[in-house]
Amino acid sequence: MINLALDFIAQYLETYLESQPGATKDYILPANISDLGSSGGSSMQNKIILSVVNIEEDRISRSPDNYTRVDQQIIYQNPPIYLNLDILFAANYADYLTSLQLLSSVIKFFQYQNVFTPLNSPNFPQGIEKLIFDMKTLSLQDLNYLWGILGSMYVPSVVYKMRLISISDAFNQGNAPPVTEINVNDKTWNQS
Repeated sequence: MINLALDFIAQYLETYLESQPGATKDYILPANISDLGSSGGSSMQNKIILSVVNIEEDRISRSPDNYTRVDQQIIYQNPPIYLNLDILFAANYADYLTSLQLLSSVIKFFQYQNVFTPLNSPNFPQGIEKLIFDMKTLSLQDLNYLWGILGSMYVPSVVYKMRLISISDAFNQGNAPPVTEINVNDKTWNQS
């Protein structure tokens, strides 16, 4: 699911950037930003690099129930896991002003549309309910830690929190009929 969501947003954002005045092709590169400082970083020149820098579980959205009711059967399965991903958009251009211009376009894109659903977005990946993007402000200290961990020199960048990636598997742990009768100390209670 994560790869589908990132591929979708990269294509959608690239289409938007290509519609801007003076646009060229091949802006977005989903890649590991830590490769920027390595010898393979030359392929990342003149691109906006889209990279996941953190994944966390959204425990508030998670259901505590480990079953679903279908007709008269109860199906035991763990609830889906909802993820929040911190996505880094880094503009790696030799010309600093071009980097800032394209980074501004990325911010304008998410200001214009920050919620993506199957109803408002063509080619939305199946299995994902919706994606919500919120800009995440990093302090200078956090920014320093982030780029230090990535092992690269800073390039103009912005971080967005992508919310509500749902991860679930169709594997169920068994079926059972609903409980309709409880017997305690030779006394029976019936559900009516």
